[in-house]
Amino acid sequence: MFKEFRKHLKSVRFPKKQETWDISGILGNQRYNFDIRKINEPQKFTTGTKADKIVFDMPDKWIVLDTQELHTYIVKNKVTYLQLEDLISKLEWNIILSKN
Repeated sequence: MFKEFRKHLKSVRFPKKQETWDISGILGNQRYNFDIRKINEPQKFTTGTKADKIVFDMPDKWIVLDTQELHTYIVKNKVTYLQLEDLISKLEWNIILSKN
C-alpha cells in the first residue's frame, strides 16, 4: 500500500517508532505526515491520528484529505459514517491522485 503511494512523494520517511501516521514526504512543496487507510464505503471512521493528511486507498485512486478539516466536519455535522465522494465536494482541501 505504501509503495504505490510513495511514488507521489519526495523525500520519503517512515516513522522510527510506533506512530499514528504511516509515511512522511513532500507533496507539492510541503512536507506532511500521512495516515493511509483502506476504505469500504460507507465506513465508520475516527480521526484519532497525528497525521497531517489522511489518504484513502481506493481501487483506482488515492484521495488525500486534511485531517483537521475532516475532523471539524465530522464533529460539526455529527457524521458517523463517511461517504468519500460527498466529502470531496464539501471539504476545501483535498487531492485526488491516480494510481495509473
